[in-house]
Amino acid sequence: MKTYDIALIGGDGTGPEVAAEGIKVANAAANKFGFKINWHPYDFGGERYLKTGEVLPDSAVGELRKFKAIFLGAVGHPQVKPGILEKGILLRLRFELEQYINLRPVKLYRAQDCPLKDKGPEHVDFTVVRENNEGLYTGAGGFLFKGTPHEVALQESVNTRRGVERCLKYAFELAKKQRGGKPWKGLKPEDVSAGKTTQLTLCGKTNVLTYAFDLWERAFHELGANYPTVKRDYAHVDATCMWFVKNPEWFDVIVTDNMFGDIITDIAAMIQGGLGVAAGGNINPEGTSMFEPMGGSAPKYTGQNVINPIAAINAAGMMLDFLGESQAAAAIEAAVVKIINTKIQSLAAGKMGYGTREVGDLVAAAV
Repeated sequence: MKTYDIALIGGDGTGPEVAAEGIKVANAAANKFGFKINWHPYDFGGERYLKTGEVLPDSAVGELRKFKAIFLGAVGHPQVKPGILEKGILLRLRFELEQYINLRPVKLYRAQDCPLKDKGPEHVDFTVVRENNEGLYTGAGGFLFKGTPHEVALQESVNTRRGVERCLKYAFELAKKQRGGKPWKGLKPEDVSAGKTTQLTLCGKTNVLTYAFDLWERAFHELGANYPTVKRDYAHVDATCMWFVKNPEWFDVIVTDNMFGDIITDIAAMIQGGLGVAAGGNINPEGTSMFEPMGGSAPKYTGQNVINPIAAINAAGMMLDFLGESQAAAAIEAAVVKIINTKIQSLAAGKMGYGTREVGDLVAAAV
C-alpha cells in the first residue's frame, strides 16, 4: 500500500478543529482509493510561542523539508501581536521552503452562496496563480529618522527574472492543461477557431508600476510564445477587482504578483461563498508544499463546534491532488458539492445546520 507522510500544523483557535475534519475526509479518501496517510503533528503556533518565546525552532524548517506536504489549520492568537506568527511561521515557511506559487482555485458550488446578482457556479470558476516569494513581501526596506517629523518609511517590491519566469511558467502550464484541452469560457469564437483552449490573464499595473510590471509583461509575452493554445490577456489590478464583481465568468486562469494576488484572492473568496470554502496551496513543485484553508484562526469560535470545515476539507483535497492522488481529490470535491447542495443551510459559522464535526462526517461518508 502506498504511504504518504504528512506534517500537520493545527495551529491556533479553530485551526485544529477544521484540520481534524480535513484529516477525517482525507483518511476516508485514502481508505477508498487504497493508500495510507501518516500524520506527523507539530505544535507551532500561539500557545507554543507564549510558553517558550519561540515561533519556529531553528531545526523546524529542515525537519519539515523532509515531507512532501504540510497540512495547516490556521495561525493567529489573540494574545500574540499580529504579524509575529504570520511572519514567523507562514512567511518563513513559504520563503525558506521556496513555495513560490500560491495556488487558489475559485469555484462557486451553489448560487445562493454568491453575493453577486444572477451569478451561479457556471460563472465563478477560475484559478489565481500568485507569486509567493517576492514582491513587497520580501521585507526589503526600512526607516529613516523613525519617530521624528522627518520620518521616511521604505518598502521595496523585489521582482527577479528567475522568480517572475518560474511563476509565469507554472501559470502557462496550468492553463495549457486546464479543462483537458477543451475551450474554456473566457474565449471568444475567433479564439477557439484559432486553436486557443484557455485564457491566461496577467494582472498587474503597467501604467504606474512601470519597472516591476515591465519585467512581468515582457516575460509574459516571451514565455507565451511557447504556448500557442493559451490566449494571453492583460488587466490592471483595479480592473480585475471590478470585473470580479461584475463579470467573473470572463476569467479562466489569472497570474499576478505577491501583493496583488493577496488582495484579489480575498475578493475571489467572497464571490465563491466566503472563507468557509476557500482553500489554497503554497506550492514548491519540486519540494515541500503547504495546504491550508484561507480563513483565519477565528478564536471567538474556538471549541464551539460551529466553524465551517469545508475550506480545510478542500485544502486536503488539493494536497492529495498534489501528491498524485487525483481520483481521491476528485472524490472529495464531488462529496463537498453534494453535501453543500443537499445538507448545508448556510456556509456561515453557526448557521450550517450542522456542527463542524458533523459536516466532516457527512463529507467523509459521501466520499
